[in-house]
Amino acid sequence: MLNLTDLELLNKNIWYAQLPAPFQQFIQQHSNYQTFERDQAIFRSGDTFNGIYAVLDGRVRLGYIDIEGNESVAAIVEPIMWFGEISLVDQQPRSHDAIAVGKCVILHIPNLIMNDFLAQHPQYWFHIAQLTSQKLRFAFLELISIQTQHIQQRLAQRLMFILNGYGNHAYIEKNTIHLSQDQLALMLKCSRQTINQELHLLEQQGILKIAFKKIEILDINQLHAIAHSINESSH
Repeated sequence: MLNLTDLELLNKNIWYAQLPAPFQQFIQQHSNYQTFERDQAIFRSGDTFNGIYAVLDGRVRLGYIDIEGNESVAAIVEPIMWFGEISLVDQQPRSHDAIAVGKCVILHIPNLIMNDFLAQHPQYWFHIAQLTSQKLRFAFLELISIQTQHIQQRLAQRLMFILNGYGNHAYIEKNTIHLSQDQLALMLKCSRQTINQELHLLEQQGILKIAFKKIEILDINQLHAIAHSINESSH
């Protein structure tokens, strides 16, 4: 069973908070705590599905490292976000790596328990589909932004995604993003120099403040406006 502190944390996740009571009770009763150290893999690309996860404390990097050692970062997962459900839906091996950025506490629902529950209550597949489609929506938005937006818009949009927990947070509580410029560059597929330049431009406008592996957002409304502005070059 989960403690009261973690139950309160879970309820800050939009998906969990909107689940029917029996599904919430199932999660409370059958999930277990796991702790991972820095750079430890929760799972790797190609692994067999072993359950779904939620971050309670710390951060997890979702991405991929090819045989030449080149890294791609799709997202940094923070509390309280769920991940790992894609393989539950398609019954295929893991499509990416999930690596602990630092020491973190993860909630885990084992695959056999999860599959049995859904077999007995197939109506709850709808909620799994919601969880998966949430990620699909942000993936499409990112693809569209690559094709239609300039780098400042893409950066602003990604920062807004992170603040909003990729759609997981009911509202933005924290205005600080714990992320290095190298990680941002990997996410946006551009150079660290470009990210550094764009962050300093935003800092000069009073929109954010840069620190070591940390970005403090000072004007969320202005950042949102940049992320959703019309790209003049597209006219």
